[in-house]
Amino acid sequence: MYTTSYEMLEKAKKGGYAVGAFNAENMEMIKAIIAAAEELKAPVMIQTTPSTVKYGTLETFAAITRAEAEKVSVPVCLHLDHGASFDMAVKAIQIGYGSVMIDGSKLELDANIALSKSVADVGRACGIPVEAELGKVGGKEDDTESKESVYTDPDEAKRFVEETRVDSLAIGIGTAHGVYKEKPVLNTKRISEVKEVVSIPLVLHGSSGLSDEDVRDCVKRGMCKVNFATELRQAYLKATRELLAADDSIIDPKKIGEAAMKAVKAQVEYRIKVCGCDGKA
Repeated sequence: MYTTSYEMLEKAKKGGYAVGAFNAENMEMIKAIIAAAEELKAPVMIQTTPSTVKYGTLETFAAITRAEAEKVSVPVCLHLDHGASFDMAVKAIQIGYGSVMIDGSKLELDANIALSKSVADVGRACGIPVEAELGKVGGKEDDTESKESVYTDPDEAKRFVEETRVDSLAIGIGTAHGVYKEKPVLNTKRISEVKEVVSIPLVLHGSSGLSDEDVRDCVKRGMCKVNFATELRQAYLKATRELLAADDSIIDPKKIGEAAMKAVKAQVEYRIKVCGCDGKA
């Protein structure tokens, strides 16, 4: 079932669990993510970043996701992750994405508010929810890079939500995109502090590599959407390398795709259970 993220995130907020949001790079990953969600009867979000969109186009990912989502009973939402501009976010809305993120976190507060509000106004008029980011998540996501994590200020978060009227908010608590070289020091108390002053669902970025305990603590404190990207890429490529190392005579790309899908599906199922959204569809 192809849908927006409105209902699934509101249910997660009320139910004390989080919706798993998984980045996909191709058809195989989309099929694996949806298969995992259907098997566990979980709502799910599939995400594409600007670099993925550049590789495959918004239209292509929207068409594939819609086609696969219409085969299953669980709600599936296609989300633009880290939308790089007003134009990109609006185009995703027009093409049929069920949710978009506008990432103005690298801007000064007033500029971030102005950009995020402009996209949220369009989203609200079209019935499409908009996510924004306040505070910085460390590491590298596409062309966006931050060498340090900046914790989100609760007072700024309150002002940001009131002035932008966005539908969900990604906040900085010490996580980072990419591969962790050492265990991150998370300020999970900041989630509780922000939750006290804003009423919209909160989003956790940079979740790949976090322990089950850390993810569950973040969800317990108020995170309603948890993003996973790097670990799915790792699972996909590990399965591909192992298959080709075991049999270098393979010439059928479908065999590679089948092995990769199996690995990604297993990883998604594991994270769905950690987020606690299994059985919530």
